[in-house]
Amino acid sequence: MNQLLRKWLTISFFNLLLVAMLGVLMRYKIAYSLPFIDQKHVLHSHSHFAFSGWITQTLMVLLVHYLALKNGEAVFKKYNWLLYANLFASYGMLISFILQGYAFFSISFSTLSIFVSYIFAVFYWKDLARLNEKRVSHLWFKAALVFNVVSSIGAFGLAYMMANKIAVQNWYLAAVYFFLHFQYNGWFLFAGMGLLVAKLEYSNVSVKKLRMAFGFFCVACVPAYLLSALWLPIPQFIYFIVVAAVAAQLAGWWLMVKEFIRCRMFINNNFSKYGKTLLLLSAIAFSIKLLLQTGSVHPALSQLSYGFRPIIIGYLHLVLLAVTSIFIIGYIVSFELVPVTKVLITGVFIFVAGIVINELLLMIQGVGGMSYTSIPHIDLLLLFAAMILLTGISIVFVACLRKPVSG
Repeated sequence: MNQLLRKWLTISFFNLLLVAMLGVLMRYKIAYSLPFIDQKHVLHSHSHFAFSGWITQTLMVLLVHYLALKNGEAVFKKYNWLLYANLFASYGMLISFILQGYAFFSISFSTLSIFVSYIFAVFYWKDLARLNEKRVSHLWFKAALVFNVVSSIGAFGLAYMMANKIAVQNWYLAAVYFFLHFQYNGWFLFAGMGLLVAKLEYSNVSVKKLRMAFGFFCVACVPAYLLSALWLPIPQFIYFIVVAAVAAQLAGWWLMVKEFIRCRMFINNNFSKYGKTLLLLSAIAFSIKLLLQTGSVHPALSQLSYGFRPIIIGYLHLVLLAVTSIFIIGYIVSFELVPVTKVLITGVFIFVAGIVINELLLMIQGVGGMSYTSIPHIDLLLLFAAMILLTGISIVFVACLRKPVSG
């Protein structure tokens, strides 16, 4: 087992533990009084650290691991300083956002994390180009790097407005959704798909179908941003472009699912039992996400959904927890990139149970909000779900710290 890889993934799980702790803190403050804590500051810390310290950090590690499989473990030494730099920026955001919200230090650390992502993109692109083999997975990786860079436009726009106290609601929302879209529909999705496709390329998968699926998702990514802006008055032709983008994503996913089915024998033989279960759960969550996205094409439904905070939070948690986090953990477990013990698996499935409970409660709260119906004890129930998530990831982290049994 690559000890550098194990070290970095253990750090990633510790970062997810910190994200879960902040989640519990916010849920506790909603259910009970905690006057010395600024909820908005904690929210910014929670979200920025989840993106940078957990998901981006871990995807970077897994992408470097892909290169290490091709060029040897020495690759980690080349990227070590970048991984540390991203970690430094992430912890800087974690602390500074809690202390001051959007201000000089938090914006500085956010900017540093963006510049780190730029350097990582340049390094990784060049290293991919040096590989003798040209694979479809490399297209996914390169697109992921590009979309990660593109997403920073939204982050810079948001930071500028915050620093200059520009309070134009539509501009603010447009910048936030721009960053979010190109992170989770760009960087997160394409990096994850690239990692998965890289494994399938050793099976009897259809390279032509994989290229077509990539093409559908890639072409759809930019116009699909407008799904987050349907609450604005937009021209009719823009609406048709959005519909076409949604159709392209559905077509791309249908092709991918067909290839998963075609490669089921290879998957059964090369992916671990628990890893397959987790990846299947992630795929189901992604399918639900696409269906919800398709429904939001209707302008009335779009305006309704964006008008209720629990629905927005539920959707974001669906993407970031149920789709992305479960995928990352499933990928790690599938190929035993950390020691996979009974304790770790127990923690993972407690964590997954927390995700499911959290999503169901947010859905109930959102539906109740639409009909202006108050759900009894919902804040306490959501706090309970957050504590389940924290318990699960705590067990996973402790399991990663244990030394593997030799012999």
